[in-house]
Amino acid sequence: MPSPAASRPRPVGTVTRGTTNPNRLRRMDRWIAATHAPALRRATAPLAVDLGYGAAPWTAVELLERLRRVRADVRVTGVEIDPDRVAAAAPYLRDGLSFVRGGFEVPLPERPTLIRAANVLRQYPEADVPAVWARLCARLAPGGLLVEGTCDEIGRRHVWVALGPEGPRTVTFAARLAALGRPSDLAERLPKALIHRNVPGEPVHAFLTDFDAAWASAAPLAPLGARQRWIAAVRAVSARWPVADTATRWRQGEITLPWAALAPLGE
Repeated sequence: MPSPAASRPRPVGTVTRGTTNPNRLRRMDRWIAATHAPALRRATAPLAVDLGYGAAPWTAVELLERLRRVRADVRVTGVEIDPDRVAAAAPYLRDGLSFVRGGFEVPLPERPTLIRAANVLRQYPEADVPAVWARLCARLAPGGLLVEGTCDEIGRRHVWVALGPEGPRTVTFAARLAALGRPSDLAERLPKALIHRNVPGEPVHAFLTDFDAAWASAAPLAPLGARQRWIAAVRAVSARWPVADTATRWRQGEITLPWAALAPLGE
């Protein structure tokens, strides 16, 4: 008779490199806590998933801490395909924080209000992304949010896509402005759905080209600080692109656009 472990379905996906650092996802978490707060507050028993948290569970611990500033009873489950990583997370267990083995199937008995998948799809072919997005979105609770994106090793540059059960909604670019040479430096952190589309003729390339031009035009503001230069550049690029957020977010080193504005041609 097979053991219970042998009878469980195999997790969907492949093991990631597992690279992680404390505070790496602070920009994404800050944006989630600000923009998804109404849904978290409305949810009956909000559950967030940190999908593919890596070799150490710091990002899951931090996600719980940050979301609890919005909703004190939110729970976070870290989902990892590598059983050794799940076992290694055991010392971090606490009230509201758990860890399970799994992949894109998100093997939980309830639907989460939030799924965060950071630096997970980078290793997959671009053609796999739509199916993974659809699978994860199908697991969301009503009003839920999937945030999928990529950042550098210490979280200075980050680009993510926000999706609802209906599909992709927005793309957000976020940076530590003091370390930013020009907006197109963020291109190396585009999520898998866009990184190979940063070529002439594609919307994301046109946007980054225009953003660089706006950044260059705002150079006289550099003595006032990178933040003032960024705000001026975002305001200028807003004349040509449908920027979806306001100066409150721009001051954080962010800019968000509708997915439709940057979606690959032919989608």
